[in-house]
Amino acid sequence: MGKVTGFLEIDRQDRKYKPAADRIRHYREFVIPLSEETTRNQASRCMDCGIPFCHNGCPVNNQIPDWNDLVYHGEWRRALVNLHSTNNFPEFTGRVCPAPCEASCTLNLQDQPVTIKTIECAIVDRGFEHGWVVPEPPKRKTGKRIAVVGSGPAGLAAAQQLGRAGHDVHVYEKHAKPGGLLRYGIPDFKMEKHLIDRRVQQMEAEGVAFHCGVHVGVDLSADDLVAGHDAVILAGGAEQPRDLPIPGRELRGVHFAMDFLPQQNRRVSGEPLSTNEPILATGKHVVVIGGGDTGSDCIGTSVRQGALSVTQLEIMPRPPEKEHKLLTWPDWPLRLRTSSSHEEGSAREFSVLTREFEGKEGAVKALRCVRVDGKMQEEPGSEFKIKADLVLLAMGFVSPVREGLLEALAVDLDSRGNVAADTRVYQSSREKVFACGDMRRGQSLVVWAIREGRQCAHAVDDFLMGETNLPR
Repeated sequence: MGKVTGFLEIDRQDRKYKPAADRIRHYREFVIPLSEETTRNQASRCMDCGIPFCHNGCPVNNQIPDWNDLVYHGEWRRALVNLHSTNNFPEFTGRVCPAPCEASCTLNLQDQPVTIKTIECAIVDRGFEHGWVVPEPPKRKTGKRIAVVGSGPAGLAAAQQLGRAGHDVHVYEKHAKPGGLLRYGIPDFKMEKHLIDRRVQQMEAEGVAFHCGVHVGVDLSADDLVAGHDAVILAGGAEQPRDLPIPGRELRGVHFAMDFLPQQNRRVSGEPLSTNEPILATGKHVVVIGGGDTGSDCIGTSVRQGALSVTQLEIMPRPPEKEHKLLTWPDWPLRLRTSSSHEEGSAREFSVLTREFEGKEGAVKALRCVRVDGKMQEEPGSEFKIKADLVLLAMGFVSPVREGLLEALAVDLDSRGNVAADTRVYQSSREKVFACGDMRRGQSLVVWAIREGRQCAHAVDDFLMGETNLPR
């Protein structure tokens, strides 16, 4: 390593946020980047630890110690090349990934992990700033035609890898613009959408064709899609939300989070809402049911829309403030996580079960709740009521949507309702049809989707060519 004693001499320093009072007035990103000097100092903290557990913590197996060393020595362009060798879109993961690599960092044993996510983001942002990120069209074409259904992180990664291998790649997206959950789900204040646009432009220059507004299984038959391509990759995500079928579920004002969040994405970008029922938190008491990232996104969006109050309910017990390192490291720890949206103004309640939605004149007005113990048993006498004008269900996703495409293809599903395909060949039960990302794996992280897209592309290339054109 360039500075063997860096972790002893330099304390961890990460990006900071602009003040909450300022950032809740807009939907732009509000993270303050580190200076070049500070970033290089932070990169110097990467230890010569012998076994880089961060490699295992990172789903795409980023060569983290290598590009940390390059950044420390000021070799930013070489660091970018290294970073892109394992991750097609580090500007996405550098903004929205929860950084399991940092949880696995050896320095995390002392709660001082290397700021890996921040350095990753700095590398790729610098690469775009200096014009180092350019199209990489193939030197030869194979004549093979591939369809990718879905343009989320898995679909984009698969399409870019296969396009660079020389295949004729066509991406089919049911929405007006590419990006999937990246565009229609993740709020703009976490990741602005021009980041997606510039990658799409790069991919188009590499020969990838995007067909937006085409819902496969509705606008284009699944059989015609399979017949017209040498291979088909299903990368449509896990869009079936977990519901809460309790009394009052039919009341107005009770919505899935993914009916609420995409509307605000469309407002910011100037797109039509594609629905006659606007969902807004303005002037309302909002209750978010679900304690994960989607719930946090609902909080930040509700605050920006001018909610009177925001309360987040989680059925699980309150996690510990700090994990037991010797029991959990280098695995992802269970501990209390407070996002930037939580800091902007919300109440959080744990160990709460919602029994009923109460309404008046067909609209939700309150929630009847009860507290539960660690075994999910109701605690006697703990009933209480919360005022609510808008309830957002953010309890995760159970599977891909089965109606339409999956029914038409008649592919086998696993016990959870995902497309059955292994992680070696990624092939479904139907010939020529492959699956990756959340559609195969189930609800997961953006970084896992990128990994699966890359690996699926490798399997498809191997299937089509007999010998792979793609680097492993």
